[in-house]
Amino acid sequence: MEQIAKLDFSKISKASQIKEVCIGQEPLPLEEFIAAARYGAKVRFSKEYIERVVRSRRLVEKILDENRVVYGLTTGFGDNVRTIIPQDEAVQLQYNILRFHAVSVGEAMPEEGVRAIWLMQLLSLGMGYSGIRFEMLELIAKCLNAGVYPFAPRYGSVQALVIEAQMNLVLIGEGKAWYKGELLDGCEALERAGLAPLTPSCKEGLCLTNGSNSATALAALALYNAVIAVQTADIAAAMSYEALKGNILACDERLHSLKEHPDQSLCADNIRRLLGDSGIIRENKGKRVQDPLVLRSVPQMHGAVKCYIKDAGLNIMEEMASCSDNPILWPEGDDGVALMGANFDSTFSSGAADIISIASANLAKLLERRIDKLTNRNFSGYPAFLAENPGVDNGYMIIQYTAAGLVNEIRGLALPATADSIPTCANWEDPVSMGLLASQKAWDISQKLQYIVAIELMVTSRAFDIFKEGEGRFASATKAVHDKVREAVPPLTGDRHLTPEIERVKEMVADAEFIRTAEAYVGVLSF
Repeated sequence: MEQIAKLDFSKISKASQIKEVCIGQEPLPLEEFIAAARYGAKVRFSKEYIERVVRSRRLVEKILDENRVVYGLTTGFGDNVRTIIPQDEAVQLQYNILRFHAVSVGEAMPEEGVRAIWLMQLLSLGMGYSGIRFEMLELIAKCLNAGVYPFAPRYGSVQALVIEAQMNLVLIGEGKAWYKGELLDGCEALERAGLAPLTPSCKEGLCLTNGSNSATALAALALYNAVIAVQTADIAAAMSYEALKGNILACDERLHSLKEHPDQSLCADNIRRLLGDSGIIRENKGKRVQDPLVLRSVPQMHGAVKCYIKDAGLNIMEEMASCSDNPILWPEGDDGVALMGANFDSTFSSGAADIISIASANLAKLLERRIDKLTNRNFSGYPAFLAENPGVDNGYMIIQYTAAGLVNEIRGLALPATADSIPTCANWEDPVSMGLLASQKAWDISQKLQYIVAIELMVTSRAFDIFKEGEGRFASATKAVHDKVREAVPPLTGDRHLTPEIERVKEMVADAEFIRTAEAYVGVLSF
């Protein structure tokens, strides 16, 4: 196996700045995966990548020439494994697997989800153990680079098959795809982009519908979103410390040295660094015996969330560096052997996605309580709901409702998906991972979490605006983040439509803008 790509948190906020990604010998770092899936970085292949794919295809040709019995090459699929397929029907078999698996339903998978799945297929199928032709993988890369992305209904999968089949119909000139904002028949979308469909060769239909690629791809998106959310939440928490005149002794390094959880200590260190030059924090140090848990437990709760995410992230990164195909074509000199097993199972990545969902729910409940403390005049000391003219103006009253509603939605989605299983294929596939469901939920949750982070940033920024003793005494980093919020959202001078503002700040959270802003003053924040 190749070396596993490590999560380098010093680079994680730089994904939007990467313009090209090379898939080669080394595992792809998460920030490069996101750069290609979300931000449209161009994809290219190394010489080594091409060579190993071509070498693996030669083994497929040898197996066919010798008419060996190999699942999916010379047999049917699933419970039809007992049926031997004549070679003159091999191509029809590959067309059939793409067509009959394409039965997902409902709304379309968002563009970044489709791009992430295709990118994950390039990683897994390009390891040199699948036997797919380089031409087919190259067509996927060309579609990614040209901005062609398939219409793939996102619901109705027990693992991945039906989503990947819907997507990859486009490669054979069928299905539907978007190109330059227009939904077209697959063949026409390719043609407008200057591309042409391919006839699927032996095993390729199976390759393109197999594996843990969808579950892993969406889990990777959820992982990235969750990392950005919790790191930005440290910044929001530091701002809440100032706005609520918190007692920084709760982040004292001596206190945290007594818990054997380095993530807790690192989080406390982040808060101290962010507030290092804050006159407000210096003046209020030790004034209150202790703060409510929304401030006092930030290092413990944020730290635990980071621990969960890092552990889950390791499993996802390991899966991203794996070949999840079946059968595996293992080379042995000029020959090789087909190994039939279950590397397509996605329990590692989808179980990690379930953990990210639970971690995100833990963080969300804390953020919402900080939002409540800031908008609640009975605790905050500010005008009711931070309004300019309380009573006539409602200020940020209902934005707290939004946060509460999102927390409730996250709780409902956080129920683990991988704990369940519904057998399929005449009970031949008896336990199934429910992997795509787990990863889709984690992906959805991670985006809802970023909205809650955005709301806390908006609320703390409003508190900064009306903090009478705050001028010139906020920490440099937190004041810069406040000013960044103000670039997108003007000060609150009366009631107005807030949804567009929430959306703008959420996009800034997702793009790691607040992390980069704070780190310009305090250096790379620990994760």
